[in-house]
This record gives sequence, C-alpha cells and structure tokens, in this order.
Amino acid sequence: MALKSTIYKIDVNIADMDRHYYQQHHLTLAKHPSETDERLMVRLLAFALYADESLLFGKGLSEDDEPDLWQKDLTGAIERWICVGLPDERDIRKACGRSAQVVQVLYGGRTADMWWEQNHKALLKLDNVTVINLPETEQLAAAAARGLSISFTIQDRQILVSYEGGSFEISPVWLKEAS
Repeated sequence: MALKSTIYKIDVNIADMDRHYYQQHHLTLAKHPSETDERLMVRLLAFALYADESLLFGKGLSEDDEPDLWQKDLTGAIERWICVGLPDERDIRKACGRSAQVVQVLYGGRTADMWWEQNHKALLKLDNVTVINLPETEQLAAAAARGLSISFTIQDRQILVSYEGGSFEISPVWLKEAS
C-alpha cells in the first residue's frame, strides 16, 4: 500500500519591500511521504521570495520532469522554474531550455556548500540561472505545522519569519544571479 501525501493548510502573509509585493495567500501544500519538514518549508520560503498570482506549486518529488514551483504566462510558456535541493547540474541545464528563468534554492549547510563547489563553474556559464543558498533552515523546519499561519517580511534580501512560535531571521546568500 502506497503512502499518501500529508496536506498542510498554510496562511502566508508576504511583505516584500524589495519588490513592493504585499499579499496574503491561503495555500494547500502536499508533503510527499519522503519529504522532510525542512524541504517543505524551504519550498514555502521560495514561494515567498518569488510570490506572484501566477506562481504555482508543481508536483516536485512526485514528478521528475516538473519543478517545485513554476510560473507560466497566459500562453503556457514557463517564465520561472524554481527547484529546491541539490539537483544534478544536467537537470538545471535542461530546465534552462524550458524556462525563461531558473531559480535553484539550496539548503543543507555544508552539503550545499560542497554541491556549489562541484557545480559552480558549469552554472556560472548559464545566463538565466539564479542560485540562492539558505545556510540555516533549522528554525524554518521547526516552524512546520499542518495548520500554520506565517509571515515573511523581506527587506534588503533579509527575511524575517514570524509565526505563532516566535520569529527569526534568515539571510539567504545569492551565489549567482541571472543576467
């Protein structure tokens, strides 16, 4: 018998002063049986960083050929392809051919640093790729709850995360930006 996804109902308030985006979103996220709370919350944070009315969660772990989040235009063309984790560099190149912009969100501390060291030369050659490293995501993972109300305040690329259990800051590192 296959394990089923766990459903998370999340109310997200985003105040992104860098992009002048201020919005409340009511999201339903499916957590794959093999997915950790940390990965689920990194997906949520990636949503907050690039929030838009047309940004949608993909099938992610359930489908190899689909990103964690994507944004399409009215014709169905993929404008933004967002993945979290440490993929094979070939998968990023493949996504570059399918989307106008690719965003790779790394997490995992030292493991993410080692991944970047191995792949940065090839990725620096790709014009439409942005790579963001989240060096500390333990507090983000601890905030995970099936019924969650959370706020992300983004200013000068710093993120203040507030929820019922408290608040903390995350300082993403932009390793590469799309040109």
